Amino acid sequence: MPPNLTGYYQFVSQDNMENYLRVLDINVALRKLVCLLKPDKEIIHHGNHMTIRTLTSLRNYIMDFDLGSEFEEDLGPVDGRKCQTVVDWKGDELVCEQRGEKKNRGWKHWLEGDRLHLRMTAEDEVCVQVFQKVK
Repeated sequence: MPPNLTGYYQFVSQDNMENYLRVLDINVALRKLVCLLKPDKEIIHHGNHMTIRTLTSLRNYIMDFDLGSEFEEDLGPVDGRKCQTVVDWKGDELVCEQRGEKKNRGWKHWLEGDRLHLRMTAEDEVCVQVFQKVK
């Protein structure tokens, strides 16, 4: 049975965000700003339905989806694109595949103790963020 990720998580660290944003064609000024942000994550998991909120002082991004069901994701707040997205469990990892203009785009979440890890990929770039569960 997969873990329950429900909780509120505060930003701890990130690695390679600027290169990840560059491959998504984010302009240099916005890249610099995003790299300064320290987002929080709130995850709500009820049965087959999940909501993941990424909360920052600049803007919030909310993903609301049913596990295993493909949906059109509007990434306008991120990079202005739309893609076909599927999120489901692969073992103890919550894995998102985003099919669209960028190859190898997606992410995965997993827990190590009270730390939530996020590995985001696009083309050949990988960005890793770590969050600490606070409630």
